[in-house]
Amino acid sequence: MENHSLLGSKGPSRRTFLSASAVTAVAAVPVVSVIAPASAASAKVGSAATSGNVDPALQALISRIDPSRIQATIQTLVGFGTRQTQSSQTDQARGIGAATAWVTQQMQGIADDSNGNMTVQQQTFVQQPVTGRITAPTPITNVIATLQGTASPQRFYVVTGHLDSRVTDVTDSVSDAPGADDDGSGVACVLELARLFAQAPQFPGTIVLATVSGEEQGLFGSTFMAQQMKNAGNDVQGMFSNDIIGTGDAHDGTTPDPFTVRMFLEGIPTSVTPGQVSLMQAVGGENDGLSRQLGRFVNSVAPFSLTGMNIRLIWRRDRYLRASDHVSFQGQGYPAARFTEPRENFNHEHQNTRVVNGVQLGDLIQYVDFDYIARVTAVNAAALWALAASPGTPKNVQIHTTPPVSFAGTNLTTLTWNANPESNVTGYEVVMRETTDSDWTSALPVGNVTTVTLNISKDNVQFGLRAVDKKGNRSPVAFPQAVP
Repeated sequence: MENHSLLGSKGPSRRTFLSASAVTAVAAVPVVSVIAPASAASAKVGSAATSGNVDPALQALISRIDPSRIQATIQTLVGFGTRQTQSSQTDQARGIGAATAWVTQQMQGIADDSNGNMTVQQQTFVQQPVTGRITAPTPITNVIATLQGTASPQRFYVVTGHLDSRVTDVTDSVSDAPGADDDGSGVACVLELARLFAQAPQFPGTIVLATVSGEEQGLFGSTFMAQQMKNAGNDVQGMFSNDIIGTGDAHDGTTPDPFTVRMFLEGIPTSVTPGQVSLMQAVGGENDGLSRQLGRFVNSVAPFSLTGMNIRLIWRRDRYLRASDHVSFQGQGYPAARFTEPRENFNHEHQNTRVVNGVQLGDLIQYVDFDYIARVTAVNAAALWALAASPGTPKNVQIHTTPPVSFAGTNLTTLTWNANPESNVTGYEVVMRETTDSDWTSALPVGNVTTVTLNISKDNVQFGLRAVDKKGNRSPVAFPQAVP
């Protein structure tokens, strides 16, 4: 599948309408004003697409992604025999304990060569029994590498792969569970990103790269990690779960699709209250939650020309009635998404390794494409770089609905927001699209202000806001909250 342009697939009439409306708005200062020491009179509506300029340092980083290193990582993980959550914690050669120790060693080695930019920790807790999933109190360990950012207040961008594996019986801790694709591929991506970003310049945003465990039994490791970050007040502005990113060939007779990765993005946020759902319905904001804005941003900063991969955005929390570690972060109100291969082969997932009627079952390394994983790693790298280097998503963006005194309503649209804390932010852009468009199509620079009134009816289009810095980097879009 080809990448969708940020201009969308609609004809020119809709874009012309938005552009013409906003140009009219800014041409007449008495009708459209910027309520701050700045003027919108000289602003011009443009495309919401990014400039397409790519930092040469990012291109260099992506060029260093090494499929052979990815292969070596997965071979090592498969060599532990099983990484089932309740497998041995003490055997030095087999089981989840040996795998955790090895990943920690790899991360620490990378950190030791990072000039002090990276720190590594094991985050361990005891998971109590859960009927049909965890049979006894079990230590679960996440391995977390952190590349500290320079922004204040702190903002975080998180990438995970899950270390544990499984067979048909989720409580079977003895049988071989190679877990090459599910999720050796995701762990290999995380380790490769750690190696690359440990040598990269320091960013305003903090990057967190983690292997989590207990995913197969119920997202236990990521749930604990997300809760700890929430308890600490961490401002997680983006999270990616890399789960089953091993191949574009399903090995089931269908045509391979080696240059597409799916990105699953929830609509109605997991953490919203019934009242918030009602408000989203009232303003038509079902397609504008935090995760959808994250997906639009990633699609704009990780094009095929840079990563060799098309991103297929799917407006769904995960595959049908399923879940991965991103859901744990969504549950804390964080924007999060899942990357996964274009078509899964369920004979190669959650199966004991065996041959049945001539069909090979099991998650074996022979079905993994290391070049494919390298391209998915490039998508993650481009997204992380853009997120961590750009301004943070604007906070407290509000769209005001109270009409002037003695009027039943108003066709004016007033937006307000908090100023970004970054010192290099030079201004903001109001972005717009038709309600039927999948992505933002028009952008109106409004200056370095915190409020604007436009002569465009909020009834007809969707509005968002993004911050812009001195280098022209743009933040993800913030969707406004309706207030009186």
